[in-house]
Amino acid sequence: MNITPESMALKIEHTILKPDADYASVDRIVDEAIKYKFAAVCVNPCFVSRVATKLRGSSVGITTVVGFPLGATFSSVKAFEAEKAVEVGATEIDMVINTGAVKSHDYDRVIDDIRIVRAAVPGVCLTVILETGLLENDEIIMCCKLAVEAGADFVKASSGFVSTGAKASHIALMRKAVGTKKGVKASGGIRNLKDAIEMLEAGANRLGCSASINIVDELSR
Repeated sequence: MNITPESMALKIEHTILKPDADYASVDRIVDEAIKYKFAAVCVNPCFVSRVATKLRGSSVGITTVVGFPLGATFSSVKAFEAEKAVEVGATEIDMVINTGAVKSHDYDRVIDDIRIVRAAVPGVCLTVILETGLLENDEIIMCCKLAVEAGADFVKASSGFVSTGAKASHIALMRKAVGTKKGVKASGGIRNLKDAIEMLEAGANRLGCSASINIVDELSR
C-alpha cells in the first residue's frame, strides 16, 4: 500500500475515550491532532464543547460517541445525546448498536434505534458501532445492511471496550456488506503501522486509535 504520513493522518480519528480521561489529557489529544492534521478527534460527549473551542479555525473534525459503550440505553436517550453533542460542536456521531437486540435477532428494534438517531441529527455524519467481537458473521452482515437502510454513513468495528477489537476479517466482511458508497471504520487494538495497514487493506477507510502518533511516525522513519 502506497501511503504517506500525511495521507495516513487523514484516515485517523485520534481517540481518547478512557473513563479516567481528564481535561489535560483531552487537551493534549487536541493539540496532537492539530499538529499531525488528523481527520478528527474522538472524545466523550462531555468534552465536545471544550474540544470545539480549542479546534476553532482548524480542519480537524470532532467525533463523539452516544449510547457508549454498551448501546443498551433507550433510543430516545441516544438521540438526545447526539442532538446535544451536535449543538455544542460535534461534527460526527458514533452510536453503539443495541447488541442485545441483535443477538435476539430483533432487527426491527435494531433499525428503529438507528433511524431515531439518524432523524435527530440529519445531515451529520453518522456511524453505527458494531461490537463485532460478540457477533456472528451473519449478524454483522445484517447489521451493516440495516445501518445502510437506516441512513448511516459509516459502520464501525468495535467500541474498544470488549476484549476483541477490530479484526481484518470483520472489516472485509463489513466492506462487502456496505459496498463502496458507505464508510467502514476500524477501532480497538490498532497499535502500530502493521495493524493500521492491515485494516486499510481489508477495506477500512477510517481508523479510530490512540496510538495514532506512533503509527504516523513509523511511516516517517
